[in-house]
Amino acid sequence: MLDLTRLLPGPVAALRLAELGADVLKIEAPGAGDPTRTMMQSSGDRVAGRPGAFYRLVNRGKRETRLDLKSDAGRNVLRALAAEADVLIESFRPGVMERLGVGYETLHALNPRLVYCAISGYGASGPFVDHAGHDLNYIGYAGVLDQLASRDGTPILPNFQIADLLGGALSAVTQILAALWHVSRGGEGRFVDVSMTHATYAHNVVAQVALANEGTAPVASGGLLNGGVPCYNLYRTLDNRWLAVGALELKFWETLCMALDRPEWATRHWSLGQAIGGPDAAALTQELADLIVKRPLEEWVLLLESLDCCVSPVLTPAEAAQHPLFNREAYAAMNEGQTGNDAGDDDRQSG
Repeated sequence: MLDLTRLLPGPVAALRLAELGADVLKIEAPGAGDPTRTMMQSSGDRVAGRPGAFYRLVNRGKRETRLDLKSDAGRNVLRALAAEADVLIESFRPGVMERLGVGYETLHALNPRLVYCAISGYGASGPFVDHAGHDLNYIGYAGVLDQLASRDGTPILPNFQIADLLGGALSAVTQILAALWHVSRGGEGRFVDVSMTHATYAHNVVAQVALANEGTAPVASGGLLNGGVPCYNLYRTLDNRWLAVGALELKFWETLCMALDRPEWATRHWSLGQAIGGPDAAALTQELADLIVKRPLEEWVLLLESLDCCVSPVLTPAEAAQHPLFNREAYAAMNEGQTGNDAGDDDRQSG
């Protein structure tokens, strides 16, 4: 597989395919190469003369080489590589590869089985084909940024690249795998056109449901999944942390209400007629907030996490990295502790 991409969407798509077993050759331009080599680079990496963590993270498991596609020699090498490859991914602006003489039609003629994937902001055709952009622009056009808003309606600036990763990387992987399946069944390769903006727009499902039903998307704190009900909301704790309550179904909400010693709240649920975004929902959200803020996050986690009521802490990235869900050592230690506790319980019961 040939990876001619830079920055985030394409490299992550190639990374995911590498994790699935693909042999990926990353091809960079001479000189500085992929900008992520120095983007967000730590001072330690800079002094050591090595690429930063950004580059290393999204390009691990790949082989690397340099080609000057502006030269005849570089283009000839790419054509030779493409003639033997299963997949090529590029993230240039639409038309660049064609102007260089190594576009899809040229490479398809050399290798009819080649799956050629082009990732761009707005697609290989259409009104914005020549427009530049980044993740923030794509989610803005797709109507997603409008739905990422604080309680006063101000859009937030997410530190998670939705269009790059969902609209770009994941969409590319999905379509590439589908095209490879087609080739494996005897079909020809194909041109895979991934528009990050269009793919993100297609995934804005809940807002589109509201448009179909009410003709308008829910405002902040006005919908079922963005703060309009107490059973699916965020609550500040005593230590200024946050608890995520996702008790969307009635059974989970009932379990939570019993655990909080508020059984009378169990009937105040959207599935039982509570108006989403209505006065009772707002009042109960405030009542629950007044309760949650009385105790620190750790106490709420100890009380609620094991009850299967869809309540979780809002972890920092550092905490997530050490959590048993993602850290094997922490998971092993947790299991050892549980085994020890079980043995102790058995001893007490037999004594």
